[in-house]
Amino acid sequence: MDLDLIFVVGVLCCAFAIPALIAAFSDRRFPRVAIAFGVLGGVSIAYAMQENPGVYGISTIDEIFVDVIGRYLL
Repeated sequence: MDLDLIFVVGVLCCAFAIPALIAAFSDRRFPRVAIAFGVLGGVSIAYAMQENPGVYGISTIDEIFVDVIGRYLL
C-alpha cells in the first residue's frame, strides 16, 4: 500500500476521532470509537513517517492530500 495513502488515512482517522470524543463526553459515555480512531490514525501516521522519514510534516500535508486525491479519486 502507498505510504502517502496510509498517511492520509491516518490523518483523517485522527480528525474523525475529535468529534467522536466530544460526542462521547457530552453523552457521558466511554469514548471507545474515538480511542479506536485515534489509535488507528496515530499508528498509521507513525508507520508512514517511520518508513519514509523526512517527507511528512505540517507544511507538506496539503500537498500529500492533493496528490492522494488526484491519484486515487480522479
